[in-house]
Amino acid sequence: MEPGESGGSSGVAADRPGPGKEDGLASSSSSLVSAKGTNAKAVVCERCGSRVLSPGTARYRRREIFLPSKRQKVALGSEGGSVEGDVLQEHWFVDDMYIFENVGFTKNVNNIKYLVCADCEIGPIGWHCLDDKKSFYIALDRVQHE
Repeated sequence: MEPGESGGSSGVAADRPGPGKEDGLASSSSSLVSAKGTNAKAVVCERCGSRVLSPGTARYRRREIFLPSKRQKVALGSEGGSVEGDVLQEHWFVDDMYIFENVGFTKNVNNIKYLVCADCEIGPIGWHCLDDKKSFYIALDRVQHE
């Protein structure tokens, strides 16, 4: 299976080209996005409050990405193990990993590196496919904004 295809427990994204791919801002997220389409508030870890992104540094994107549950007990790379998680659609997108204030990366899991809080290691809060060196996504539902 190639990155970008829907993959159940494989942790890859389902990127659907065409209308609606990056628009369709949810009403609950509208206060988080500036007129320029960037994050209006700081993005922080929901457990420890550590800053992940400063205001105005990431762009809002809609893309279906599977992220394993935060309290996952099954090894993500194991064969036959069912991985529980969520397909999330609203993300902050950055094209350079040095834009992050505080983020860690997991080991490579099926060509994916998951993003976690570098201070308390909760996660995954985001996703990065190794095929695209300039695409990093942080799920709005996995972080807080202040």
